Amino acid sequence: MATTSISRSNLITKAALLEKLKLRKHFGRFDMLAFLICAIVGVDTLGQVAAAGPRGFLWLMFLGIFFFAPYGLLVAELGSAFTGEGGPYVWNRMAWGRRTAGMNSIFYWFANPVWVGATLALLAIAAIQNYIFHFSNGSIWFYLIGLSFIWITTTMAIISFDIGKWIPTFGAALRILLIGIFAITTIIYGVKKGLHLPKVHEFSPTWASFIALTPVLFYNLVGFELPNSAGEEMKNPKRDVPFTVLRAITTSVLLYGLPVLAIVCVVPSDQIKGKGVDSFLDAVGTVFTVYGSAGNVMLKIAAIIFILAMFAGGVSWLMGADRIQAIASIDGTGPKWLGTFSSKFGTPINANIVSGIVGTIAFLVAANLGSGSAAKAFNIMIGIVLLFTTVNYIVTFPALIKLRKSHPDVHRPYRVPGGVAGVWICSIVTTFWAILATTTGIFPGLLSNGKILDNSALPDGVTRIQFTTYAFIAIAATLVVGAVFYAMGSSTRKDLVESPATTD
Repeated sequence: MATTSISRSNLITKAALLEKLKLRKHFGRFDMLAFLICAIVGVDTLGQVAAAGPRGFLWLMFLGIFFFAPYGLLVAELGSAFTGEGGPYVWNRMAWGRRTAGMNSIFYWFANPVWVGATLALLAIAAIQNYIFHFSNGSIWFYLIGLSFIWITTTMAIISFDIGKWIPTFGAALRILLIGIFAITTIIYGVKKGLHLPKVHEFSPTWASFIALTPVLFYNLVGFELPNSAGEEMKNPKRDVPFTVLRAITTSVLLYGLPVLAIVCVVPSDQIKGKGVDSFLDAVGTVFTVYGSAGNVMLKIAAIIFILAMFAGGVSWLMGADRIQAIASIDGTGPKWLGTFSSKFGTPINANIVSGIVGTIAFLVAANLGSGSAAKAFNIMIGIVLLFTTVNYIVTFPALIKLRKSHPDVHRPYRVPGGVAGVWICSIVTTFWAILATTTGIFPGLLSNGKILDNSALPDGVTRIQFTTYAFIAIAATLVVGAVFYAMGSSTRKDLVESPATTD
């Protein structure tokens, strides 16, 4: 039975084979590096990390070494050896079978339209409210801006990849521009007005800060596998995946670390705390005072760049996540129509549109939970998004070990250093972080401040019962969707054929 199961997991459906004929190779080395920077360096949670003060920077560097690096090595091997369209879905299917891979892809997919609708759109609203022009919560502007953000993002994910790939490149440039200007201005500010340098003891690690930041930092640092969602649209994945992943490790840590360190050096920690939605732009506004009256205009421009950077990040993740779910669907773990690729654009248009609908529902639900307040809704929904993001990696990270054993003859252009021991270390370390981030995501404040569950770690305005209920309802609903999708794909799974490439 085990042999049959493994052999079936190596086959693909006839539907997938036919849909892949619509794919076009547009993705080169430069495109992939820009895609990774745009996807991994998310400006939406910089404020949350900085809100933890010096300890936020400390734990960012810690996870950069003990999670981000082994995670990058793991993806460099999997992504260059198993290059099929759908990336993580293909790895999990070959390692664990279709049922597990299909269920896991639902979590990966859902996390992204929910993120776009229930966090990025809310952040865009808050940025416009606070820095560009004011309007009341729950007003027509509130909903018009939020829905426009969601559907423009969705539309950009639909367009042909040869054009759409420039949006992540644009987003990467915006991140470097925004962070670069902020860092330079911080130096000028420090020379002219002095810095609020934190004391040494403020960097001392605490369990409470570690538990509070683990889900956020884990969420900040994932995304290496995303370009492999378009594995068969890459020009040379076996060469380019290791090259771009390994270079993105250092670049991404720097682009995260510099603004967080600058914020804690510019804004006193007692002014940062509790302002996760806008503390980054608050810090930008503080240092921009060195430019006098021009600082207000520059702050508005920075807010616009901030919004555009979030938009580009949302497009990047939807491009990847929608492809993964589309491939999962035409591979028999979802409704076949959801995996249809456009003959004109070569993109999974049905999955894109459904993502827009899911994002819209998430936005409306979040707005209702927050009683029309973008800030309160963000605090509630970001925890759910973080949870969905962490859960799926619990399955993906151990796949490295399984595929080394089950597919030893597959050519691996890049191998994790250290032989078998290195493979086990990378998989165990990354899986540990995924489990910890998921557990603390469900139970914020776990074993903190002498309590089993410290309620001060909960989002503002949310009770323990409310948050736990939201989390478990979201997980249960996703599992139900996964089970229904798998049942809907039964007829597609019956028509299996041999893949043209052994690594697909």
